[in-house]
Amino acid sequence: MAYDYISLVNDVNRRLNEVELTESNFAATTGFYSFAKDAVNSSIRHINQEEFEWPWNHVEESEILAPGTARYSYPYDAKTINMNTFRIKRDATLNVPTTKLKVLAYEEYLDKYADSEYNSSTDNLSVPTHVARTPSRELIFYPTPKEAYEVIYEYFRTGYDLDHPLDVPTLPEQYRYAIVDGAMYYVYQFRGDIQAAQLSLQKFEQGIKQLRSLHINRTEYLRDTRVHF
Repeated sequence: MAYDYISLVNDVNRRLNEVELTESNFAATTGFYSFAKDAVNSSIRHINQEEFEWPWNHVEESEILAPGTARYSYPYDAKTINMNTFRIKRDATLNVPTTKLKVLAYEEYLDKYADSEYNSSTDNLSVPTHVARTPSRELIFYPTPKEAYEVIYEYFRTGYDLDHPLDVPTLPEQYRYAIVDGAMYYVYQFRGDIQAAQLSLQKFEQGIKQLRSLHINRTEYLRDTRVHF
């Protein structure tokens, strides 16, 4: 069975004994069918909002730094950025190895290094060794980059709405049941069947609980960081 936007909407339609949609009439739907499409997206958004770091929303990002530019905007879809993942990527042409960047608190950056942003001297430019994030969702690299270094880091995105009938959710296919259970909660509300809506909500919440148990509730091992002589 296909796993895409139209197939999820048709899962809802089959449960309610409604006519299934096709790719040719998917965009022109009205009434209940339009709401069924909205319900699938609402269900996906609900799941994504339940946790900050669902593994299917994990992204590895690449940023090419501009010489002389210290500040960079967050990715538009970033929910949380793992500040401990920033590293300069190895580049033989620029003669830089892969180097992990140290994290600076924004206040510490302002106390110690803020003048570097306003110092236009080329002597002030170098390979970044630190990264900080601002309250305005910007990233600051210190020292200000001298060359077009490539920085790799990781973040968790907010997720996205499905639009085209063949769009595929980030949620793995084995959890399609959770999306459909959530969509059923919304469509039963639309139809005014409050009892069925509450039953669907309970089933939906139980599914999210299972997802959290599988992917979020984990015990990390402890690493010995002592230096042995």
